[in-house]
Amino acid sequence: MRVVIIDCFDSFTYNLYQLVGILGAEPVTITCDRQISDVRDADPDRIILSPGPGTPEGSGICRDVIHEFKQEVPILGVCLGHQTILHCHGAAVTRMDVPVHGKTSRIIHTGNGLFFGLPNPFTATRYHSLAALPETIPDEFETVAFSVDDGCVMGVMHRNLPLFGLQFHPESIMTPEGRHIMMNFLAAGGA
Repeated sequence: MRVVIIDCFDSFTYNLYQLVGILGAEPVTITCDRQISDVRDADPDRIILSPGPGTPEGSGICRDVIHEFKQEVPILGVCLGHQTILHCHGAAVTRMDVPVHGKTSRIIHTGNGLFFGLPNPFTATRYHSLAALPETIPDEFETVAFSVDDGCVMGVMHRNLPLFGLQFHPESIMTPEGRHIMMNFLAAGGA
């Protein structure tokens, strides 16, 4: 299985790359300043939109990747990738009153999608100063995880497409359930 990781120029991309490889998939990175045709040529079975600095508007080809592939290839957005997925579908992404960088939070979830089989709650690592406003998340998405600490949306899934977002970092060593979450993503939508 080939997993294309769209690299938004973030060091966490390589942790995602390593995690995908450990789980037996073939990770391929393409930077977000490339062309959508480069992603098509890579023939992805799964796509991950990486964390990164900046805003969804500045995430390069990520927005085009979402629109081009969401009907045919499971897509996971992590941190900035999560924000970009929601922003592309009409949600407001705004600066948080208190940024959360390198902090762990307890995450509660519905047990659906990527959270199937996980303990509830579990601990996850967060690195973000932007977040989607919950009241602006469109009905086509199910909000499946929240932070116990501040109520921030931590996970979404599209109701009809294999499109997932995680605000926290599953690749972090301080997210013990990250491997399980990534295994669920790799299993999403068949092979």
